[in-house]
Amino acid sequence: MSFLCLRHRSITNLTRQISSSFSTATNVPVLYKPETGDQSDTVSITTLQLFSWGRGASGQLGGGIEEIRLYPAPVANLLVPSSSFAISSHPGRISIPSSTKMENPNGEGVVEVGISCGLFHSSLLVDGKLWIWGKGDGGRLGFGHENSAFVPTMNPHLDSVRSVALGGLHSVALISSGQVFSWGYGGFGALGHSVYHRELLPRLVEGPWSGKIYHIATSGTHTAAITESGELYAWGRDEGDGRLGLGPGRGPNEGGGLSVPSKVKALTVPVAAVSCGGFFTMVLTEDGKIWNWGANSNYELGSGDKVGGWKPRPIPNLEDVRIIQIASGGYHSLALTDEGKVHSWGYGGHGQLGHCSTENKKIPTVIEALADERVVYIACGGSSSAAITYEGKLFMWGNAKDSQLGVPGLPEVQSSPVEVLFLMEDDGLGPHKVLSVEVGAAHAMCLISRSSC
Repeated sequence: MSFLCLRHRSITNLTRQISSSFSTATNVPVLYKPETGDQSDTVSITTLQLFSWGRGASGQLGGGIEEIRLYPAPVANLLVPSSSFAISSHPGRISIPSSTKMENPNGEGVVEVGISCGLFHSSLLVDGKLWIWGKGDGGRLGFGHENSAFVPTMNPHLDSVRSVALGGLHSVALISSGQVFSWGYGGFGALGHSVYHRELLPRLVEGPWSGKIYHIATSGTHTAAITESGELYAWGRDEGDGRLGLGPGRGPNEGGGLSVPSKVKALTVPVAAVSCGGFFTMVLTEDGKIWNWGANSNYELGSGDKVGGWKPRPIPNLEDVRIIQIASGGYHSLALTDEGKVHSWGYGGHGQLGHCSTENKKIPTVIEALADERVVYIACGGSSSAAITYEGKLFMWGNAKDSQLGVPGLPEVQSSPVEVLFLMEDDGLGPHKVLSVEVGAAHAMCLISRSSC
């Protein structure tokens, strides 16, 4: 590890000192518990906890008030069967197509759990139910009105949800039947409904695809969906940079946007996962190769030059490694290899690349500060990044202006990964392990498991 990255030790000590003067909330709601019936004494239960931190002026932290959380604090508890729960399909991460509820080896239904962060709203998915909260203008919460919600609130208008992606002013959900629903502000065609006005309730996206959708992703103003056969469809804002990948023959139909889902025909290989950046798009094939397109003025495409455009191209220097997850921020990206190494590239002005500097990276470069860790999960916010290790530790880096890195006392620009520490009560639930993390523009959330010793 470089000399600059040794500052992590002092930051960790500072975190312990500050955290020791706080205590976590004790009155945390239980949003889910299994229906065990007469077998309640024999079913092993794991407690999952949802934590949030950062700026929550619009209620996106889920704590019930306008606040800034300097470090992770609990939002909700979930009681799930220990042998039959899983993290739900996530944008940018290779998953197995499934149109029915998954089964574990014992024949029991698997409870899927997932989280997502938008610009000013957040969501929790558990067993097909969508809990959502935060800023409500534009209808992005999907309740039929534009009021904000300051605590997790179940959306009664959707069921059997398998995956959720939150954008700037809109939201997208994939249900178990392979259908896509979207709602919120429809500017630039971001909803895919052939309209540009707001939708206050979830509405089915009637795309031209045949078969079912099994993977979705979105950004501030554009959205992508993958069919079971590996075809990619895109819609939303496209002006100027070609982020939809559709070429000159199928450009914007109004105001710089395309409100009708269209197939990305220039992709010559089936794709398994997609991630939408601020002004670019990136996909991952089943054999672990990355293709991307769109804006490239900050080396977002990782090709070594600033040549952007609508035509998908593979990233040259990642052809000899197998990538299992991709994540995109506003102007930067991360890629996770099957060996647990993290590559980053693009704009580094907020330290979001994790290379102990604020320089841009023209091509994907391994984050050396994480070289001794085996990373299993990655995430990008607008200008910050996160990684989870095999042992369940959470590291974050990048823009810390709004406390979105979850570590008190950091400079506004944190250019090296720092471990996020969790203050746990002596509640008998045992040690914690971070399972997933999501990062918005100014806030973040994670799911952790607690296992009794």
